Amino acid sequence: MTALPQYDRLEAQGIWRETPDAQRQEVIVSFGDATLVIADDRSARALAHWSLPAMVRRNPGKRPALYAPSEEEGEELELSDPTMIEAIEKVHEVLEARRPHPGRLRSVFSIGAGVAVAAIAIFWLPGALIEQAARVAPAAKRTEIGRQVLAELTTLTGRPCHAEAGDAALTALAARLAPPGATGPAEIDVLPQALSGARRLPGGIAVIGRDLIRVDTPEAAAGQIIAAELASQAEDPLLTLLHWAGARAAFRLLTTGDLPATALKGYGEMLLATPPARPADEPLLAAFAAAGVSSTPYAFSVDPSGESVLGLIEADPFRDAPAPRPVLEDADWVALQGICGG
Repeated sequence: MTALPQYDRLEAQGIWRETPDAQRQEVIVSFGDATLVIADDRSARALAHWSLPAMVRRNPGKRPALYAPSEEEGEELELSDPTMIEAIEKVHEVLEARRPHPGRLRSVFSIGAGVAVAAIAIFWLPGALIEQAARVAPAAKRTEIGRQVLAELTTLTGRPCHAEAGDAALTALAARLAPPGATGPAEIDVLPQALSGARRLPGGIAVIGRDLIRVDTPEAAAGQIIAAELASQAEDPLLTLLHWAGARAAFRLLTTGDLPATALKGYGEMLLATPPARPADEPLLAAFAAAGVSSTPYAFSVDPSGESVLGLIEADPFRDAPAPRPVLEDADWVALQGICGG
């Protein structure tokens, strides 16, 4: 349920910017489940979810009101609607009233503390806390955490491979795997060590190993990325990370916007040791068809014998006809193959 039932359908217009240097844009602001939902004014696409308890007001008593998701510099929301401002302030008043205040009768304090503990036990069990932290994390924070995970991985694998032509090929591959009607990564990185498949990190970052670019064609690498992307739709990579890091790390992220410094220690090792999940054949074949990529090279990269992936080979959407366009142009594929040198 929402923080205050009388505001469960409240909406208002506002002006939002994702970073201090970003362009301001008009948005629709509405109350969600203990969150403030910020959506694009035209498309209604959700841009951010702010935790109501964690929100701070930058200019108390002034109008229009300026809010931020935390004390840190970054996102900012400007509101002029008096009802919406009153609702947000009312939430904070309720939260303040529930905090213990010195000087009250001990019995009153004990009852209040008991109610607070009971509420936390009911509504903020570790699993719920972790899910809430993952659900409200904005896109910029997801990308930041994804880069932190990548940095943790590179302590074991070495730094991602880079070369001017190879980087351009990776950009082309990311764009190729996200045509209309299909999902794809925002960024692809190649690590100088074999990964036995692709890994999808928070923030739309896909990681593959050098082994996937040492083959004849790019379809196997593309297929592994498509499979990892599909798996991430079933299990949010940030949610997976927070389940591993624990409720304390999730609480820190929810209340301060940052993970503890040691939260990711060992996570890279776990990712490398855990084979990527293979989605079921039917949705996987649909994803290959939407992306315009043959499923057969991916199937043989999973099982060179073909026995356990026979369904992906026989039902390949492009088994009897070539894909509508290549995964990469020959020159881009050659450049990608040389991105790690040697």
